[in-house]
Amino acid sequence: MMDDDILKLLREHPSAFLSGEELSRRLNVSRTAVWKKMNHLRSLGYEIEASTRSGYRLIQSPDLLTSSEVKSFLKTKWMGKMIHYFPSLDSTNSKAYELATKGAEEGEVVIAESQEKGRGRLGRNWFSPPSLNLYLSVILRPQIPPYQAPLITLMAAVATAGAIKKYSGLHPLIKWPNDILLKGRKVAGLLNEVRSETDRIHFVILGIGVNLNLDEKMFPKEIRSIATSMKREMGQAISRKEFLSSLLQQLEEWYAIYLKEGGGVILNAWREKAQIKGKRVKVTSWGETLSGIAVDVDSDGALILKMEDGKQRRVVAGDVEYRR
Repeated sequence: MMDDDILKLLREHPSAFLSGEELSRRLNVSRTAVWKKMNHLRSLGYEIEASTRSGYRLIQSPDLLTSSEVKSFLKTKWMGKMIHYFPSLDSTNSKAYELATKGAEEGEVVIAESQEKGRGRLGRNWFSPPSLNLYLSVILRPQIPPYQAPLITLMAAVATAGAIKKYSGLHPLIKWPNDILLKGRKVAGLLNEVRSETDRIHFVILGIGVNLNLDEKMFPKEIRSIATSMKREMGQAISRKEFLSSLLQQLEEWYAIYLKEGGGVILNAWREKAQIKGKRVKVTSWGETLSGIAVDVDSDGALILKMEDGKQRRVVAGDVEYRR
């Protein structure tokens, strides 16, 4: 992690130069190795001033989501203290799942600048261009029975909506079960995966994608009318590091509330942010299309629909479309 070590030393002396000789001594490498690393950091977007007599000085850092960049922004107690950063991955969920099976601890986070095979719900792809948005997965190891795992999804949706509101001042809505909308368009989505046995959960992978700095024309045409970004809705660029800090803080707080106070608090918060009760909806679930009025979500997070014949129908998974 020589990059992080060099950046740490440069940040310890923000207004002064550090000589190549001093850096090589403290890092126990040659001055040539220091010079090569400086060029590498510049290629990543770091602005580093160099003086033949004085050495090196860090002028400006890019909006990367490496551990060294994110660390100073974090306000969490334990979540995100270990960040696994990758310029590109097939999927952050797949990497987090792999790490969890090898013993990664609760709260470890996988972040990628881009995803080649980003996954959404129901096997869909998640549009994941590089260096613009936020793609992360959090490893959780809750001591709860497996049947309560769906409440983790609702908890994460509440936390993500809370982070968006806290950062932007806008008022996002949750669309059942875990899409986040701004002005009726999707700005974030969640994909949770669970490894469990009959009586216990080994781990939960909490995958979150948030559209931060995409302009409208950057979206593929097929989703341009239904997707949005925080930049588009706020009219200004988003600091990914600051937003990540807000998101992890909200996740840590709501996860603690869930473990301490149970699912009732989560359900009430979800209902407040979803405002789905009484809405006329169409739900596509397992190849079947259902139309009715949303009554509520039950204690397991399933959607309760009132059908045209007056009977109620419980929907565990599917896509919701609001109807006038």
